[in-house]
Amino acid sequence: MSYEPEGDADDQLIIGQIVSGQKDLFRLLVRRHEQAVYGMGIGFFRNAEDASDFTQEVFLKVYKNLPGFEGRARFSTWLYKIAYNTAVNGVNRRKEYRSLAEEEQASIPARDSDTPERLLLRKAAQGAVLEALEGLPERYRICVDMFFFYERSYQEIEAITGFPVNTIKSHVFRAKKLLRGKLEGIAENG
Repeated sequence: MSYEPEGDADDQLIIGQIVSGQKDLFRLLVRRHEQAVYGMGIGFFRNAEDASDFTQEVFLKVYKNLPGFEGRARFSTWLYKIAYNTAVNGVNRRKEYRSLAEEEQASIPARDSDTPERLLLRKAAQGAVLEALEGLPERYRICVDMFFFYERSYQEIEAITGFPVNTIKSHVFRAKKLLRGKLEGIAENG
């Protein structure tokens, strides 16, 4: 029977055991959080290979810094802060963006009820949303990603990004307004 962590209290317990010498338990933390870190990597780097490399880099940093984790914040918040800083530094190093829209559109699963026309419309709609998200200023996109896709609270986003809570709320509000305008414009022209 394998042990699967259920929440932050379990993360804390596992971290204590890892720091005490049971290094093999680190795989449990990786298994629990790797999808979220990978998703953040996709959000920043826009391709699977770079997101995978990013995920490995983040967990290496987490492993090396785990003894310094003091538990004042949730482990996931601490992890996302490391991931966010790694991503920002990676983007600054690479300065290359590849299109996630093409990769995502190729992987949209067909439903049994989908006609070729309906599938084409779904792909076009997804492409429009991804293009609209990509067109947001980076500070807005980061706040939107963290709030909607990673389901982080405003306080957690503040701890991860260093942006004040009111700034985060403002960025999310403005991003939604910009997205609504862009998507309405596409719908009217489509």
